[in-house]
Parts: sequence; C-alpha cells; structure tokens
Amino acid sequence: MTEAQRFVDHSVQRDDRDDGTIILRSGLDLGPVARNTGDWLHRWASATPRAVFIAERAGDGWREVGFADMLGRVRRVAAGLLHRGVGPGQSIVILSGPSVDHAILMLAAQYIGAITVPLAEQYSLIPAARSRLTHCAARTSPAMVYAADGDRFAAALALPVFDGVARCVSASPGPGMTRFDQLAHDDAAAVDAAHARVGPDTVAKILFTSGSTSDPKAVPQTQRMLCVNQAQYLACLPILGAKRHKMLDWLPWNHVFAGNANFNLMLSTGGALYLDDGKPTPALAQRTVDNMARRPSTLCFDVPAAHAMQMAALKADPDLRRTYFKAMDIFFYAGASLPADVWDAVADMCVEVTGETPMMMSSWGLTETAPAALIYHEKGGQAGMVGVPPPGVDVKLIPIGENRFEVRVRGPNVFTGYLDDPARSAAAFDDEGYFRTGDAMRLVNPGDASRGLLFDGRIGEDFKLTSGTWVRASTLRLQILAGLGDLAQDVIVVGEGRAEPGLLVFPPPVLGLAGAGGAVSDRDYTGRLRWALAGIMAGVTGSSNRVSRAMVMAEPPDVGAGEITAKGSLNVGAITRRRAALIDRLYDDADPATISLKETP
Repeated sequence: MTEAQRFVDHSVQRDDRDDGTIILRSGLDLGPVARNTGDWLHRWASATPRAVFIAERAGDGWREVGFADMLGRVRRVAAGLLHRGVGPGQSIVILSGPSVDHAILMLAAQYIGAITVPLAEQYSLIPAARSRLTHCAARTSPAMVYAADGDRFAAALALPVFDGVARCVSASPGPGMTRFDQLAHDDAAAVDAAHARVGPDTVAKILFTSGSTSDPKAVPQTQRMLCVNQAQYLACLPILGAKRHKMLDWLPWNHVFAGNANFNLMLSTGGALYLDDGKPTPALAQRTVDNMARRPSTLCFDVPAAHAMQMAALKADPDLRRTYFKAMDIFFYAGASLPADVWDAVADMCVEVTGETPMMMSSWGLTETAPAALIYHEKGGQAGMVGVPPPGVDVKLIPIGENRFEVRVRGPNVFTGYLDDPARSAAAFDDEGYFRTGDAMRLVNPGDASRGLLFDGRIGEDFKLTSGTWVRASTLRLQILAGLGDLAQDVIVVGEGRAEPGLLVFPPPVLGLAGAGGAVSDRDYTGRLRWALAGIMAGVTGSSNRVSRAMVMAEPPDVGAGEITAKGSLNVGAITRRRAALIDRLYDDADPATISLKETP
C-alpha cells in the first residue's frame, strides 16, 4: 500500500465573507455510512467471525471475545433487556468503566434502540461526588442501572435515585440485583423486530459534558452521529480500513474520545480492542507498560499525559521501544496539546527503530460533535495542530483578533440539542444552525487553509485586566504547564479585574507538601518553582502574557466540590469561586506564601 493510499492530503474549500467570517469545508467525499452500529457487528461477525474484537485482562492472560461470539452475546442480552421491559427509548445508566460486559450491554442496548448512559466512575466511588451521579441519573430516568461489582458500587446502587430501578452487576450481587450472566434470554423474533426499527435518528447513548462551566449537560448521541463520524475518519485515513488494527486503551467510556471514537473505530473496521487495566498514575503506570509489551498497538491513541509516561518507559527499555514502534501505524493524541519534548521523543525513537518519522496526528471535537469535527490527516504535522474539516462538516471561523477566531461547526455528526433543555439548546446554535463551541483557533497559515487550524484556548476562560487587556488564560496555562514539567501537576491562570495575571499551582501529590491556611510555603519547593517560572517568563513582553506572581495550593483539587470535571480536568470556575480568599492573598505582596516574579531571583 502506497503512502498516498494510506494517508490522504488535506483538501479544504474556503469561502470568505465580507464581515471577515471564514467558512471551511472538506473537498473529500464522505463514502458509505452505516445505518446503525449493529451493521458493523454483523459485517465482521460474517467476514472474520473468529477474529478478536474485544479483550480484557484475566489473571495472567486475556479474556478475548471474537466478532461472531460478540454478536451472539449481544443478541441474547438484547432479548434479556426486552424480556425485562427495557426496550426502545429507555435508558440504562452504567456506573463502572470499560469491560467486556460493559461493551456487550452497550451494544445490546443500541441493537434494540435502548440508550446507555455511561457515567464517570468517580461519581459513584467518591462520596462527595455522588450529587453529580444523582443529577445525571435523574436527568435520564433509567429503567436499569449496571455496575461491574455489587460490593464496590454498593453505596451508589443504593442511592434514592435508583429506587425501583432494575439493578444488574457482573460480580458480587446484593439483594435484589441480577447477575449480568443471568440477563441473557432467547427471543430472536423480538430482537429482530426491535433492531429493524433502529435507524440514523435513534438515540444510541447519552453522554454528559464535563460540567466545567455548569452542571453537566446531557448530550444525546444518535446512530447517525456515531456512524457518520467513523465514515469521516475512514475518508481521511484510508489506512484504518486497509488492515486489521489493534488498540490498547485505558480511557473511560463516559468520555467521547474513548467511548465513541476509539471503541467504534475498532468495531467499524474489524479491529481488536484490548482494554488496558493500567492508568497514567504512579501506582498503575507499570501495568500499562506490561500490557504494551504483551499487546502492542498499531493505533496508539491516547491523551498527552499518558503518552508522556509511556515515552519515559520507552526511553528506558530498548526491547519495549522496538516492540512499540515496529507495530505502530499512527500516533494520535487528543484532549490537550502534546508537549514539544514528548513530540520530539516519539519522532526520534521511531526513526531509531524504523528509520522514518511516524504518522503523528491529532483531532478536535467535543461531546456535542461525536467527537471529531477537525482531523489532522497528512504527514508534516506539529504539536498543537488539530487539522481540517472532515467530509460533511462546515466550520465557521468568526474573527475575534488578529488570526484568532471563534469556532462554530455544522454537520451530520453534530448534535441537535441537549436533552430536555430547550433554553440551553437554543443558545447553543446561531441563526445558521452552527454549534457555538466556545473554542478559539488560529490558522496555521492564514494564506493556506489546507494547513489547518491550531487550538488557541477556551474563549470562556479569557478575562480582562484592569487595563482592559485580554488574557488568553488557557493558552498561557498550557505554555506555563509545559515549561514547569514535573514541578506542577496543574496550574490555573487568574487575575480577572486585577492589574496583572497570577498563577495558582497544584504541586504533584507525591511531594507531600503541606501548608497553613491553604497555601504552601516550603522554601525549597517554592524557590525551585520561582526559578522555573522566571525562566519561562524571561523575554515575555506584554502584561497579558506575563505572570507576575504565584501561590502553591496546599489542598489538591476537590472532586466533591466540583473542582475536577468528569474528564479529570480542572474546573476553573469552581476553583476560582471556592478559593477566592486565596486569590486575594495571591495579590497581597506582604503575604509570605505569595511568590513574586517581579524581580529575577
């Protein structure tokens, strides 16, 4: 297969309006679109019946389920749902993360037109976060709730919101709970009849937004959204359909990246999805490394934080490095910008092993776009590039500065409105039907739209200083975070209505730093932090780009207080409201916890 057959060059049509607005759309053809996700399952159960579709760790080995076996299990569980009165249009809340049983239940529901509602595990397992679980479950009026383990999720399953709701678990059932392996039933005629009615407008699942600006919003995902998005990937990246791919993935399915993009990519193309029981945390990172050695991926799709941990392991292990890069066809990151040092490490190690630079790419989208609304799909990319519209998507760029644009999108993979929320649904679209994403972008080359777009922050996080100057807080945050490396777990930029930007720093928990009154005053750590920040700010001009002060938080972000979203990102609004007194202290030069950057240390 030639390079041109594996990857398609960008093709972009551009229309410029008199008011400065730019419309971008793809010059590529979309290609065939499946009617529903069941079509994919039937296709591969027929074409490659014994090929592994999904697997999870089981002791020292793997529990592997092939396509034909999966189709049989899906149909039997679908019959069981109908037998228990869980039918088309009714919802099933799923409390636990990725698993084979979770996949069977999700596809069984989609097969007959029922709706799955996967929620973040922390909503169930962290007591302070259960108010969000109650909020999300109440919004969807479930007919059933599922969890992997009845003991581990006992407190969540016992919440009043699930009174009278059928409860199903895979292990450790409590009173009144059905074991998942007892859910299966035989009624082919009923299943066939229900499946025949599942079309493009049928709601397949409901995903909740992260809730970074308000309570999480319920986003219905139709079969059309899911199926069109996979056709868009295939149109841009023919290599996805040219061979049987493998993917090792730990990411949670309540998030649109893993639950829609990654899962459906393997289902639609006949690939093998291996569920990684590791995570990018100190306690579980080695488990991921072990799984990488056992099941190397051809598609390495992950978030930057996970890629960074993996690169550290690859640098230290030549055998793992050879295994990883020899298998890899595409290196993909999403969810945040990939730090330059990680980008360079991937390129250098791949050249060492294979003799050539890899296909490195990203994409951009939201829960409301299923997710991909921009895809970078040609070689020659750089960190931060998020690509061009795939076939069927129109991108509207509204100027908000020099080569800076508000991004709005329209297309068949874009949702039509939030669940039972007409006010917010109406506000989400402009008068031409474009979804207001709230994100900002820059053209990589203002004279050549085919080079694509660069992400340039969330408009809602920008704020004004007292001088009237705007601070692009999310862009500045990413620059600082990349420069601090392992000195900070995360940071947020503050300073609305102040004379200069400031920084709240969350140190890595492994350091075990303590402080009084909510702030850390450890002289060794704050001294190193001050030097690092001074280096980052050296040569920076303009009041909006230069952080003048910082304060280290003694308390980590509190998920129960809404300071961490379901995606694991910081909720800037909740943090600034909850820690308003600490922000006041940050701007007090006499406070001993304030780190001043006005003079070089």
